[in-house]
Amino acid sequence: MRALLTALPLVAALATPALAAEPQAMSGEEFERYATGKTLFYASRGLAYGAEQYLSGRRVIWTFLDGECTEGTWYEQQGQICFVYDHRPDDPQCWSFYRSPTGLMARFENDPMQTELIEVEQSREPLICTGPEVGV
Repeated sequence: MRALLTALPLVAALATPALAAEPQAMSGEEFERYATGKTLFYASRGLAYGAEQYLSGRRVIWTFLDGECTEGTWYEQQGQICFVYDHRPDDPQCWSFYRSPTGLMARFENDPMQTELIEVEQSREPLICTGPEVGV
């Protein structure tokens, strides 16, 4: 019995990191508090992926950093943050967002094996959207 009581703290200590390894996804309210008023820049697999400007009223502007931007909105659904963009209104893009010591991590829930994004920078400046046919 004494050996069992001595081992329990060790078992609890070993179990704790496993629980900590599974972060809890941010709620819509937490995400809104974190992102609104910012432009967040994301990378995937170490390469620049895109940026999104988070406006009031859950409005967004997204770019793949090519000068073209698309506007949309986001909403929370079943613990995920789903984005609907003007050019694809019938195709919500749902993500789970997690806080990390360096910023946000996002997992694309439409295909979780496909895309995981890491926040690499944030700014209060708006995106620069030049569009595909500027100057023509």
